[in-house]
Amino acid sequence: METVLAVFLLPRGYRHRFFLNRLLPVAGNDPNPQKEARLIQAILFGLERYHYQPKKVDDQFSRAVYDLYLQNIDGGKRFFIQPDIDQLKSYETQLDDQAIAGSFEFFDRSVLLLDASLAKTQGWYRELLAAPFDFSREEMFDTDGEKSPWAKTDAELRSRWEKWMKYEVLSRVNEELGDQEKPEYKGEKKSFETIETEVRKKVLDIYDKWFRRMQKNDRSRQLEVYLNAVINVFDPHSGYFSPKERADFDYRMSGKLEGIGARLQSDGEKTTVTEIVPGGPAWKQGELEPKDVIIKVAQGGDEAVDVMGWELDDVVAIIRGAKGTTVKLTTQKPDGAVKVISIVRDVVITEEAMAKSLIISTEDNPGKVGYIFLPKFYADFTPEGATSCAEDVAKELEKLKSENVQGIILDLRNNGGGSLRDVVRMSGFFIEQGPVVQVKSRGRPADINADSDPRVQYGGPLIVMVNGFSASASEILAAAMQDYGRAVVVGTTGTYGKGTVQRFWDLDLATSEESIKPLGDMKVTIQKFYRITGKTTQLDGVKPDIVLPDSYNYVDLGERENDYPLEATTIEAAPFQQGVYHIADLAKLQASSSVRVKADPTFSKIEENAQRLRRQKNMTRFPLQLEAFQAWDRKMEEEASQFDKMLQPISAFQVANLTADAAHIQSDTSRMTRNDSWLKERQKDIQLYEALRVMQDMIRIDALAARK
Repeated sequence: METVLAVFLLPRGYRHRFFLNRLLPVAGNDPNPQKEARLIQAILFGLERYHYQPKKVDDQFSRAVYDLYLQNIDGGKRFFIQPDIDQLKSYETQLDDQAIAGSFEFFDRSVLLLDASLAKTQGWYRELLAAPFDFSREEMFDTDGEKSPWAKTDAELRSRWEKWMKYEVLSRVNEELGDQEKPEYKGEKKSFETIETEVRKKVLDIYDKWFRRMQKNDRSRQLEVYLNAVINVFDPHSGYFSPKERADFDYRMSGKLEGIGARLQSDGEKTTVTEIVPGGPAWKQGELEPKDVIIKVAQGGDEAVDVMGWELDDVVAIIRGAKGTTVKLTTQKPDGAVKVISIVRDVVITEEAMAKSLIISTEDNPGKVGYIFLPKFYADFTPEGATSCAEDVAKELEKLKSENVQGIILDLRNNGGGSLRDVVRMSGFFIEQGPVVQVKSRGRPADINADSDPRVQYGGPLIVMVNGFSASASEILAAAMQDYGRAVVVGTTGTYGKGTVQRFWDLDLATSEESIKPLGDMKVTIQKFYRITGKTTQLDGVKPDIVLPDSYNYVDLGERENDYPLEATTIEAAPFQQGVYHIADLAKLQASSSVRVKADPTFSKIEENAQRLRRQKNMTRFPLQLEAFQAWDRKMEEEASQFDKMLQPISAFQVANLTADAAHIQSDTSRMTRNDSWLKERQKDIQLYEALRVMQDMIRIDALAARK
């Protein structure tokens, strides 16, 4: 279970990510000191014995746990005041000793203080929302609580709450006023006073529901937050799972969403999209993306419901629905922008989630290039357990070779990884045989995962495409092909950077006291991936040989966002070589691509948008005076509107299905419709178009070299 943060609704047209950490008041469940003591001691034992890089449990460790725990429960500085912090500060270097002894004195004190603050702050927001706000005063509000010191007194903290509530109301009032001015608005226009009154009632209802949900948490849920602070100091991917959490693990981590084809993850306050299932309704609609935070949900034309603070099960229930019905998701993008996305519910078409191919070319160069789209490294994907991505890619390669393609582009963008077995085998399609990745456990020599098959399924020019959401297995394949000099890696500034392996460990194994079982499980980072050169994909990811503009190039989305990630380290290289194909002149390919990209107006627009999104992400101060706020909001919308239709079909870009696929596609009208949609999407894919131009350069350079 991850530590928790909440996202609050910000103004129409733009949202800054504004975090409020989960408050965990005492409710029910008397503590079991013996069980809790054994639990934290079992966690420390497991971390020391199994973690890839265990830490010394000392005063430095204690300070880190102290800081992370406070950040997790009140990072926005909405609840504690300085006298509270003074009480907790005395424990700053004692948490190591308390953990070893099985004591929870610091934790118990923090819960009591938070419980008192809950009652106090609930009274404040109810009082503040009972009367109209004055939006004529010139004042500013900073949404980033971390930039402010702790409030010295209750009076100072209440003043902050007044600005928070004023901002919550103003942003929604501004949104509704803006909606009334749209040409498509059909309802009765309301006065500012009426809207302001209605919005205050809505905000009150949202906060009351949120506080009630927090009050449902019992001591075991409170304790999970503290235990995860202890564990997350080791690394962000390790964590504690109570018996119930472990039982629900597969469901929660898949974030199963029947109806739209998306996987979600909830941290108790915000619900985040982790994956779009290829072929599903969200994938076909094209606007919902990983890292999007779902703020509101509406059924068809009904009023949207704010889902801040909802549990995942509740969010799933409100999004789930019958095939053919529409759900509208108000989402906050990673850059802070807000978008309302309408999705027609349907069944997920699993074949769209598998590898598939196209033939691509340009008007000025009709030479065929193969394109393979691989959404994830799936294995046992079908109910029969007979499908693997390696098998499917092998079939696509044979079909492309029968089309006499001159080069192949393998697209791993947004591919979050999957089967290690399949990525090793797939990498072997492009080399004779040899190491693909090194997997290292603590204190042991690295195990080399190698391709032992001397066959080469495809020996021609190869490009691997990646982006910031290419992770794990995708990074392994891209890194191997880059290190062998077998392929040119093309993409955004870098891949995700997750190079670690986790396994569950049963905490009951640490004790023989049956009366206190079950204790739950701990997910522990036990290994790291290393490239065949000895470098790691952890943290650094894979840096493409050719970097292309992307709207998220300046938004940090990867492993570096996490607290306490394992560092990037180096081990001994594994001997490797290949004689299949070597890139003739990478520098020339880079130079030619750079010239094209700089001259392309669409890439220039994408670069401008990336700069805009970086500026907006760093923006945290907003006016609380109505006219100033509206002027700021109009400016943000005007800026955003310049980039609404950046991507248009590229007339010179020719995209076609393989001859071998024609009968299958034409055998079903719905399949034909999905295929047409996919072809149209690809024809607007300027990054793929540039990758094709790079491939054409590779083919020309190879031809010239062959004549010499």
